[in-house]
Amino acid sequence: MTTIEKNLASLGLDESEQKFYLAALQLGSAPVTEVAARAGVTRTNGYDLLARLEERGLLSQMTKNGARHVVAENPSVLLAHWEQTKGMLQGLVPELKSIFNAAEHKPRIRFYEGPEGVQKVLWGTLECRSGTLLGILSMHELLEVPGMEGMDLLIAERVKRGIKLRVLRTRSRDNAAIWPSSSTELRELRYAPPHIDLPMTMYVHDDCVSYVSSKRENYGLVIESHELAALNRALFEGLWAISSSKEATRLPSKTIGL
Repeated sequence: MTTIEKNLASLGLDESEQKFYLAALQLGSAPVTEVAARAGVTRTNGYDLLARLEERGLLSQMTKNGARHVVAENPSVLLAHWEQTKGMLQGLVPELKSIFNAAEHKPRIRFYEGPEGVQKVLWGTLECRSGTLLGILSMHELLEVPGMEGMDLLIAERVKRGIKLRVLRTRSRDNAAIWPSSSTELRELRYAPPHIDLPMTMYVHDDCVSYVSSKRENYGLVIESHELAALNRALFEGLWAISSSKEATRLPSKTIGL
């Protein structure tokens, strides 16, 4: 595909329309059959392409010696169309923004099923703009989905983006001594009191709250809501205040390294 064809494609012309239009430009004024032959399309398709390109203002037609001729308009018509479109958008965009702003006060809810959905929700947390994630991690469930390898990739990308993680876990949900507090991995860990069980993973950042279920229920949920995020952030901070910064006792089973 040539540069001209690529640019015409970006304007919304498909391959047949591009060929027919370029053939008409080269011929100037010619019967539909001749333009169609040069473009490599059938005569029937030629009439259809002429109608479509005429609607766009790129071609016109005239009758000459009893035959229908294709006439290419000056290509500068493309600039005229752009100016017209630009003027229309300048009036339309403010109206669309007013609708969008009104919708901003309503929560946006996205539900994802299966392991792919869980991955999508987890990686979506890395869009954090504030630079700090608040997380409640249910380790047993995360080591099932997305698994150790998937979590390590997520951690590496979080560190690469410079996003800090303050994380709460419960010792009852830990099945390996992994992911402790680490300045290198921008992570601060605390353990909730023993009587509190945290059976799901939750992240809070900006105006988003993201939930990841166990493998049994197998879903991810993202809710964009300023009020819900503020509530969950306050609950997190309350739990953080009564949680311990002491690392979990090493498990007798094989320890998984970082």
